[in-house]
Amino acid sequence: MNQVATASSSTAVATRASGAVAHVTAEQVFVTVYVHGQLFGIAVDRVQDILIPEKVARIPLAPPEVAGAINLRGRIVTVIDVRKRLGLPPPKNQKKVMCVTVEEGNELYSLMVDSVGNVHSLSMDAIEPNPSTLDPRWRGISQGVVRLDGELMVVMDVDAFLSFGS
Repeated sequence: MNQVATASSSTAVATRASGAVAHVTAEQVFVTVYVHGQLFGIAVDRVQDILIPEKVARIPLAPPEVAGAINLRGRIVTVIDVRKRLGLPPPKNQKKVMCVTVEEGNELYSLMVDSVGNVHSLSMDAIEPNPSTLDPRWRGISQGVVRLDGELMVVMDVDAFLSFGS
């Protein structure tokens, strides 16, 4: 009979009746989003909400990638236009956008994306280093890439993405 005991959130140890211990590969769960046809993965433990923004209020003198702010259950949330942040053209249909809300420090940010995909549980070993051909703007916000069924998923570094000093 096998038993699994979790050692931490990122590693697990399996114990067999014989007393032998085997390490199980760590996994991470990602929410996938599409921006300009590119698949991105955001660690699910960073995601607070997924929503369709109804009314985004403009913020005067905000950086161009800040689309505005929304009210989410009484909290003011800054909406970041992921396309602008990555230097991509605006979508053809701006009415069909979605937002993935993440927390950074004590602030909430909603990342405006084209669409939300699936949730994937992936082995940490599946994450490969960024290819040298990856656009430098994207390399700065990527923790690596994962090959998924004919697609390349860029693993988003939310902290780096929300760092506006660069």
